Amino acid sequence: MRLLTHNMLSCNIKGVTNGFPLKLEADKWVTKEVDLNADFLRGVFPKIEWPALVAAARALDYGDLPEQADGSMLTSEDFLRRFHHALLELHVEEGALVCPETGRRFPISKGIPNMLLHEDEV
Repeated sequence: MRLLTHNMLSCNIKGVTNGFPLKLEADKWVTKEVDLNADFLRGVFPKIEWPALVAAARALDYGDLPEQADGSMLTSEDFLRRFHHALLELHVEEGALVCPETGRRFPISKGIPNMLLHEDEV
């Protein structure tokens, strides 16, 4: 699971009002090289919840993202490379996503998050 995916997932348990961002607990992660596409990064940047991305990257021991970011930073090659690495090259293979409100754990296995709800959660 890429951090791009993590940034778009939330807990959808019935009654949950604060289901984003999910806390990332990673047991195993890898780096997979991907060609940098600056136009894609500039296009997706407004959709990214920056504090959630920074927290997820730090859960993977990647601390090279600034605490805050704005669109003016997208002209920096260095910023784009760091953003690209965090968003697209870090892959969580095993671990869990944890709902911030309920503590419900959603497992990540072989890079795939299982967000299926139990019958009583729907």
